[in-house]
Amino acid sequence: MNTIVHSETVDFEVVGEGVKRKILSYNDTIMGVEVHFEKGGVGSVHTHPHTQMTYVLEGTFEFSLDDKLVKVSKGDTLLFESNVKHGTVCLEKGVLLDIFTPYRKDFIDK
Repeated sequence: MNTIVHSETVDFEVVGEGVKRKILSYNDTIMGVEVHFEKGGVGSVHTHPHTQMTYVLEGTFEFSLDDKLVKVSKGDTLLFESNVKHGTVCLEKGVLLDIFTPYRKDFIDK
């Protein structure tokens, strides 16, 4: 469990070409993750059993949501229910804040 996290103490983890993330505060029921994208960075299409809310802090993204494409930018949010197929391409360098419930055990146990 990580209830208080000072950003400068957390190292980025590279998760793909042009994509890196930081695990923020979390407990068994909720987790925050900051994801940084270079232009052209890809979050590959995937599913997971967690409910996810994504908030666009910076940049412009094109998300696929159950094979439907949607363009989002700073201030927009998306909600992905459990097991919904989704992914993204970064159109303009940006940062996403992903909130998961329950927490992503797979992000912690490596």
